[in-house]
Amino acid sequence: MLGDEILKAMIMAAGVGSRLMPMTIDIPKPMIPMANRPLMADTVQLLRDHSFTNIIANLHYHADSISCYFGDGQAAGVSLEYSREEELLGTAGGVKRCEWFLDDCFIIVSGDALTDMNLTALVRAHKRLGALATIALKEVQDVENFGVVITDEKGLIKSFQEKPSAQEALSRVANTGIYVFEPEIFQYIPAGQFYDFGKQVFPQLVKMGAPFYGVIVEDYWCDVGNIATYRQAHADILEGKVRVNMEGNLTVLESGNRVLLGAGVQVGENISFKGNVVIGANCRIGDNVTIGDSVIWNDTVIDDNVIVQEAVIGARCKVRHGSCIPAGTVIASGTSKSGYRSETK
Repeated sequence: MLGDEILKAMIMAAGVGSRLMPMTIDIPKPMIPMANRPLMADTVQLLRDHSFTNIIANLHYHADSISCYFGDGQAAGVSLEYSREEELLGTAGGVKRCEWFLDDCFIIVSGDALTDMNLTALVRAHKRLGALATIALKEVQDVENFGVVITDEKGLIKSFQEKPSAQEALSRVANTGIYVFEPEIFQYIPAGQFYDFGKQVFPQLVKMGAPFYGVIVEDYWCDVGNIATYRQAHADILEGKVRVNMEGNLTVLESGNRVLLGAGVQVGENISFKGNVVIGANCRIGDNVTIGDSVIWNDTVIDDNVIVQEAVIGARCKVRHGSCIPAGTVIASGTSKSGYRSETK
């Protein structure tokens, strides 16, 4: 906590989540199940735990699914408001639209990140540096999948590289999409138009020599941007690498394999769980089934004699008797018994 301040935050929740298709056909990315609860629920809880109890979220794609779930935020212990964008305004444009709300030092959190970052420490570093803007940075191995940030020895941001090759990368720290801003940042964002932090605002701050800093964090952070990272994030949760809540009963088997079973799951005989497995509420798993390193959403039926390996299966699906679901398969929610849509990654 930062004294007795009531801190304000914004969750970026307007995106379509195209890289997670077909799982985001019916729901926005912030609402995808993460250990059997919406990803955004973890974000709201993290903000609340660090005294950010006044929150606004921008909405666009399947907006009602977010606003109906969280309401005014009271059930989650926060006050939650919404900014609905009929047309997407970009990262900076969406924040500019909420200028009326963000009238003091505030934090921005991406709606597609799973993290247990110490936001209090981040804001303290921002204030200690006397920064106008601060980016939370995380060291990554696969720099070619991220925008990396180059700073001087004091953390002042000097330049950016967007998804450089490993050989060309000038840094190994990535932009996490978690920012701390002073309200003066709005002077650099025009109103009523599409505007982007990474492509427009941040380069301008660097060019001006503004007090614009990067702070490297050691906490867990995962950009849940595609199916591979979605499955990896689940493995990290089950293995205790990130401090977030789970819904259901987590069992660590003698083999070391882990399975999270949601409420009301029915499991048949001769079942084999391998690796890290998450099964949503009210699923029914038949006899002689093997499931390895997979995530299955609520209300899905897996018939007898099925093998599922390294897959993501949506809600309200049915996988037919004797099916073999190969590694990399993605099955959209609501798929009928007669077939399923799949993609290999």
